[in-house]
Amino acid sequence: MNTFKDKVVWITGASSGIGKATAIQLSKQGAIVILSARRRSELEKVAELCIGKSLILPIDLTQSESFEELAQQIITKYSRIDLLINNGGISQRSEASETALEVDRKLMEVNYFGNIALTKTVLPIFHQQKSGSIIVISSLSGKFGFYLRSAYAASKFALVGFYESLRLEEEQNNIQVHLVFPGFIKTNISQNALNASGEKHDQLDNNQDKGITAEECAKRMLKDVLKNKRNIYIGGKEMMSLKVQRFFPNLFHKIIKKQNAT
Repeated sequence: MNTFKDKVVWITGASSGIGKATAIQLSKQGAIVILSARRRSELEKVAELCIGKSLILPIDLTQSESFEELAQQIITKYSRIDLLINNGGISQRSEASETALEVDRKLMEVNYFGNIALTKTVLPIFHQQKSGSIIVISSLSGKFGFYLRSAYAASKFALVGFYESLRLEEEQNNIQVHLVFPGFIKTNISQNALNASGEKHDQLDNNQDKGITAEECAKRMLKDVLKNKRNIYIGGKEMMSLKVQRFFPNLFHKIIKKQNAT
């Protein structure tokens, strides 16, 4: 893929944050954007900001039995799907010892099982087309664990293992997989994160507040996708932690344990 013009792009988590910014930028580049998230009213607001063709398809990532029908709506209207952006998900802010197991299960159900279920729904379409691309939004937490994010990190680690395997299997079928690892991005992810009992955290993290904008994140991500980068890292100075972790693991542990959890 060397351009997004006229490509049919299905985006989950499109109602806010990275998903919203990506949808708007893709529409400006001539893509046909399929906007999915739970709240239709919020998707309608995003659609108004998009240029050209768009389709609103509300989705609940815990309801995988609905995915096939949604995919067929896209095929009926546009005959193909060129790019799936698996962006939808939720985060967590609670210590593992205090977190109800139901919260761990919900994080995995939304962030992992819902994610891969949608991919498995779209893969047969990609096979029939003999082409397709998948962008998966993991996280810096998909590279190392951190305070208050045990379930979230676990779900993001799981995505990396699944999609690295899928990438190897599907390359022969002309299907590309791009794993994206955002650092601190200024979105509402921390406000919507779940606490130990499964309620909303409802607070903006200090690190999140100082992060780069969702618009900048989307711009850099799409640019790297067109360069066919398999792994895409986006953020500020916090991304240096990946090099420290790799080459100086003992130093990394000393540094990371002193960082503010939020």
